[in-house]
Amino acid sequence: MPQLILLRHGESSWNRSNRFTGWTDVDLTDTGRQQAADAAAALASEALTPDLCFTSVQIRAIRTLWIVLDEMHHAWLPVVRDWRLNERHYGALQGFDKQEMADLAGEEQVHAWRRSWDVRPPLLDPEDPRFPGKDPRYEEVPRKQLPRGESLQDTVSRMKPAWEGPVMQALKKGRTPLVSAHGNSIRGMVKLLDDIPDEVIPHVEIPVGVPLVYDLDGDLRPRSSRYLGKVPDGVELPRDIAERMRG
Repeated sequence: MPQLILLRHGESSWNRSNRFTGWTDVDLTDTGRQQAADAAAALASEALTPDLCFTSVQIRAIRTLWIVLDEMHHAWLPVVRDWRLNERHYGALQGFDKQEMADLAGEEQVHAWRRSWDVRPPLLDPEDPRFPGKDPRYEEVPRKQLPRGESLQDTVSRMKPAWEGPVMQALKKGRTPLVSAHGNSIRGMVKLLDDIPDEVIPHVEIPVGVPLVYDLDGDLRPRSSRYLGKVPDGVELPRDIAERMRG
């Protein structure tokens, strides 16, 4: 029975300071590092051992994976770094305090930027130093593919080839992949896995540092899913949210 492990990175410094982060490369806090260690312990407690890993090219996801593999004594596992697994690009909002932006633009507008399916944030100018085309890690990515700001819909479209390509191919070969990524890129994966409607997926919360394990059938459709470890109050499994909002 194929298994897939999804893990949102631990708390970052900009998570803590309530800023729009997106593709800005900020590291984990001490709390985030401990969350990664706790994730490793949760996996070990159920004897769940990945044999192939995927991560974005952002340090908070990479370091989360490093810590998990180190704690599990599996630092030797192969790791695929894929920019398509990056967090949603928040455009010109990146770096701004979320509450200050709500005070300027209004709570309703900020909520739409953060929690809608198809609303994009204000886009970056290509000459802005925050534009990813100026970052050497994206130098081999065609410039037209690099976002200046993304809706959740854009993020899922960008992430989808990574899911349908290397991750699904690994599952079809009987591997047990661990994907260390971000709230919105993982949200996109659970949308595809659980067939969650467009209007529901923005309401799905992915907790930091808590492994989400899918047991799949031979066609890679979910048979069951579960969080491992301590889940924050009010966080439900994605399929449970979808079923509740449908019904």
